[in-house]
Amino acid sequence: MADKHYTYALGRRKAATARVRLMDGTGTFTVNGLTLAAFLDDSKYLETEIMKPFKALDFDQKKYDVTVMVAGGGQHGQVEAIRLGISKAFAIKNEDLKGTLRKADLLGRDPRKKERKKFGLKGARKQRQFTKR
Repeated sequence: MADKHYTYALGRRKAATARVRLMDGTGTFTVNGLTLAAFLDDSKYLETEIMKPFKALDFDQKKYDVTVMVAGGGQHGQVEAIRLGISKAFAIKNEDLKGTLRKADLLGRDPRKKERKKFGLKGARKQRQFTKR
């Protein structure tokens, strides 16, 4: 991996943070040291979610090496963080691709997070049962 120039981008979703390195290469996709299939447990839906930036830009995934370090959250949140990181890396690498990625709704960050628990309540909004008498 030395001597290769890469494009770095950060993707976030819920509690997940993905640090993505995108470089020209042979199509190796590594997530936390695992292959993509091993990381996703062969889930075709999650794999298509990750590959959306390549599909939107009509790029062959075999021409790029992607290395991802992802932490926090659950698997679906991590997948969406990786997808955002890859999209941002392509936008940084080539400014002309920004419009295409934005039209495909791949550059926007989903800001929704888990709401914190409030004191006096059982959860974020759940209250004790009301008794009239």
